[in-house]
Amino acid sequence: MSRCLLVLGAGSGIGQALLQLAVEQGWQAVGVSRQARPATLAADIVWQQLQYQQDDLQSLEQALAGICQQYQPQLLFICHGLLQLAAVKAEKTIRQLDVAAAGQSWWVNYLVPLLHLKAMWPYLLQQPCKVLVLSAKVGSITDNQLGGWYSYRAAKAALNMAVKTAAIELQRQQKNTLLVTVHPGTTDTALAAPFTKNLAAGQLQTPAATALRLWQVAENLTAKDHGALLNWDGRRLPY
Repeated sequence: MSRCLLVLGAGSGIGQALLQLAVEQGWQAVGVSRQARPATLAADIVWQQLQYQQDDLQSLEQALAGICQQYQPQLLFICHGLLQLAAVKAEKTIRQLDVAAAGQSWWVNYLVPLLHLKAMWPYLLQQPCKVLVLSAKVGSITDNQLGGWYSYRAAKAALNMAVKTAAIELQRQQKNTLLVTVHPGTTDTALAAPFTKNLAAGQLQTPAATALRLWQVAENLTAKDHGALLNWDGRRLPY
């Protein structure tokens, strides 16, 4: 049986690139997204379009649990992220803080990844695997020297804490499953597009380049990394 990669939030630029890379590496690739299958994906990538509402989370848990049991992935990436949309702004000042927009940011950046982790928890306890949750360096409280982006920073900081807490719980029951958060680096995707104009040369990566770097992080994960916030090069970042 070939090894399997499962990507949640597979409609993202990084998620799609990870699926393409898995196929190139000879893995079975399974993507789960609320979006329809992108036309550019390789034909042998399995695509599961999963629709759910905030008031119907039981169906989400059942669906993800079934997908895990069906495909038995050895590597999982959770790739959800929202920085700015029409109604959600990356706040430059606290005066721009909006309750509805902040709630949407927290839903996508913190609660959805955590709910996905909860849904897969029974599988993680029975099947040793590696789980990488995409976070952001700006979620590091220690590293915050610029301010701004209140909702996004806070949601990613909460995600880092929640994954660390889950890693501690997981270690008590299944020591062979590794769980980390990872900063993927600035990538040429819709999430980063409004903020790339003044980047230094070489800082902006293609989705394919980011996927390769994340794949290498996954390959090199060891027990000492469990629960950590890692950079795209595998270096440990401060909380």
